[in-house]
Amino acid sequence: MAAVLPTSASSAPMPGLARALLQAGRLSAAQAELLQKKALTDKQAFIDVLLDSHAIDAASLAQFCSATFAYPLMDVQALNPDALPGKIIDSRLMQSQRVIALAKRGNRMTVAISDPTNTQALDQIKFQTETTVEPIIVAHDALLLLLARLNKDNEQALNDLASDQADIEFAEDEDIISPNAATDPSNNDVEDAPVVRFLNKMLMDAVHMGASDLHFEPFEKFYRVRFRVDGVLIEHAQPPISIKEKLVSRIKVLAKLDISEKRVPQDGRMRLIVSPTKTIDLRVSTLPTLFGEKTVMRILDATQAQMGIDALGYDPDQKELLLDAIQRPYGMVLVTGPTGSGKTVSLYTCLNVINKPGINISTAEDPAEINLPGVNQVNVNDKAGLTFPVALKSFLRQDPDIIMVGEIRDLETADIAVKAAQTGHMVFSTLHTNDAPSTLTRLMNMGVAPFNIASSVILITAQRLARRLCSCKQPVDISPELLLKAGFRESDLDGSWKPYGPVGCERCNGGGYKGRVGIYQIMPITPAIEAIILAHGNAMEIAAQSEKEGVKSLRQSGLLKVKSGLTSLEEVLGCTNE
Repeated sequence: MAAVLPTSASSAPMPGLARALLQAGRLSAAQAELLQKKALTDKQAFIDVLLDSHAIDAASLAQFCSATFAYPLMDVQALNPDALPGKIIDSRLMQSQRVIALAKRGNRMTVAISDPTNTQALDQIKFQTETTVEPIIVAHDALLLLLARLNKDNEQALNDLASDQADIEFAEDEDIISPNAATDPSNNDVEDAPVVRFLNKMLMDAVHMGASDLHFEPFEKFYRVRFRVDGVLIEHAQPPISIKEKLVSRIKVLAKLDISEKRVPQDGRMRLIVSPTKTIDLRVSTLPTLFGEKTVMRILDATQAQMGIDALGYDPDQKELLLDAIQRPYGMVLVTGPTGSGKTVSLYTCLNVINKPGINISTAEDPAEINLPGVNQVNVNDKAGLTFPVALKSFLRQDPDIIMVGEIRDLETADIAVKAAQTGHMVFSTLHTNDAPSTLTRLMNMGVAPFNIASSVILITAQRLARRLCSCKQPVDISPELLLKAGFRESDLDGSWKPYGPVGCERCNGGGYKGRVGIYQIMPITPAIEAIILAHGNAMEIAAQSEKEGVKSLRQSGLLKVKSGLTSLEEVLGCTNE
């Protein structure tokens, strides 16, 4: 005769495991009711109270569950914890629901569980991983030991990565939130000291290594942190994948972003106090990917824009041409190059040269990367209607002397910038083109009239950044044939110089390069080039004329850096075309 299921005093439903044991005669009705009442009072799981009561031992319970619910039985003590794909399931869910991922094939995942009636756990895993879950029964005590081991391994790995990290400080103002907010009780997602220490260490490591960007990247089975140092991405750490959500939440709090929004990209910024006299701004960007949110932090060091024009690497004749152009009363100076080629630093350096009390300077940027005292900087905001054209039109009513446009992206922006240059203003801006001659044809392709281009643009500079050789550099033997093929002339190979190559030392972390040097093509718009523009000439005709006038191409400028030992031939060949 089947056992009669009791009704507890609290009217709470009897757990499925208790029902199964009662129906099988392994528990009496009184025992089941008493254990259920204790579980509710102590706020414990029924399986914990059951095993603590010694009504049944863990091994016998596992065999009973396997036979009753027709699930396989496994001894997890025979497993190697390091070989488990535990990163498939979020660490917090794994610990709270007491499950461990054992294997995954296609859309089917095998999990270890001690209570197969815990359908809430199985449903949550199914929802999170979008897989069909196949349970395997394990002894409860062995499962708890393995979960504790996995949790300890994760925490130890994180602590090892951040063990030598001192506390750092984030600036607080009306736009930048204090790190204290990360420990506010309402922000439970970021209450994790190891995660806070780990992020602090990554930031300080990036600053000390001279990195320009930090990439926090989640993948299916691992999580990695990469730094961009001297233009090259290097892997710096692989923290436990279980921290990915807490780490993103911590960054979002500091950057004043919406922690709850994980479906769309977000942009923000924070300020890191490196020393009492130095702060560094960080621009933060989050992007939803297949396995979580990727976060990129760009380090915006204001000191880069204050190094002075001599530190940028212009040749003497190029520097003279640039200084002459930016100090003229009106016209347009364009800086071109790909993303990450140093265009913004070059423009800020030019603005610093001419930033004086008697000059009114306004900039429209997306966003303003470095704060320039004395310069009126405006962040464009397309959603609010503050676009580049709107900002430019407003500038013209603000009595400007110098206008900087972060980037010319469309015909409307280009037209307003050209008109500003034609009406007594100096205009600086950037374009994404490969070299100086193609910039002019790019403007024509946008729809700007050739006459307007010829009458407004006075100088174009194209640039690249090559890695600078460390002081450990050594001369290398390169065949004359290869040097000639690279672009050197016969007259250059006179034996008075030797090319240098990277070696590697502690100062450059074994890479052979430390810092970067600019490679430039400075092309003034001469009457001959104006004539080609007015005749709708193409980039090849403009390039041929500029070469006749002595304008060095990017490759030629780079070869001069090789000749002077500043960089290697491989670097120049890698960042220029000929």
